[in-house]
Amino acid sequence: METNAFTTYDAVGIREDLIDVIYDISPTDTPFVSNVASGNAKGTYHEWQIDSLADPTDAPVAEGADATNAALDPTVRVGNYCQINQRTFGISGTDLVADNAGRGVEMAYQEAKKGLELRKSVEYVCVGVNKGFAAGTGVAPTRQVGTVMSWLASNTVFDATSGADPTGDGSNARTDSSATAAFAEGDLEAVIDSIYLAGGSPDIIMCNTQQKRIITNTFRGSTDQNNQDTSAKRIINAVDFYESDYGTLSVVPNRYMRQRDVFVLDTDMWEVAYHRPYQTYDLAKTGDNESKQMIVEWTLVSRQEAASGGIFDRTFA
Repeated sequence: METNAFTTYDAVGIREDLIDVIYDISPTDTPFVSNVASGNAKGTYHEWQIDSLADPTDAPVAEGADATNAALDPTVRVGNYCQINQRTFGISGTDLVADNAGRGVEMAYQEAKKGLELRKSVEYVCVGVNKGFAAGTGVAPTRQVGTVMSWLASNTVFDATSGADPTGDGSNARTDSSATAAFAEGDLEAVIDSIYLAGGSPDIIMCNTQQKRIITNTFRGSTDQNNQDTSAKRIINAVDFYESDYGTLSVVPNRYMRQRDVFVLDTDMWEVAYHRPYQTYDLAKTGDNESKQMIVEWTLVSRQEAASGGIFDRTFA
């Protein structure tokens, strides 16, 4: 280096080089909530009725016989509790007027960010948490929603050595087995068959990454997907649809699900009902800051759990 050359190490006052962009790759997709219906819940305990037809019989009657009334079964009344999820945040008066890089007004940026976080939380609770509903009490007034796993009981495959289905009305969690087994196509076929016989029309297979990879790599016909497109210079290794004997199901990855679970869903039979949709409130001012609370009160509706099913206790490590 030239003697006495003045360099940036000596200089004072060089402006910082901070680009006006914020990079964030956090996932914001919500496959379950986005695919099921959205409704309204007028009360904190949201109820609906389910029913079913009697099984067909071969019961011929004698010529000239009197008609007798058959016994009638009442509808079944089920429900789920609304759960409250929230995000709160506060920003100082000084920061509200600061010139922050990568965003405009800090409050607007944080409000948009917290809204996405709250929506992700609803998705995670629905498909990634194994719990039954809870009413709460005056002493402990925290209501809890019964999640997808608390409803699926009719069409399931699981490890029976220590696992068990829930009651199927949202009131209790399923019992996870201490043992796990590999996910096989026969498991999926058994669940789809069972749903079909019950009258359901499943349209989505939903699972996390490990079970999605098994579907891609090992299920019959998957070798047709694992090929090389020489014209486009790419390798195709994906299964997005599963053709069953009773219709086509989309294979949808969900990063919020547990690796041990696979859901087979009739999305027409599920709904997220909102007692209080996403809202933002200004909190009381206590000093040189502004605080807000973002809140949602919601519940999960399983219109008929027998229209869906699941494979549980699969190998996940």
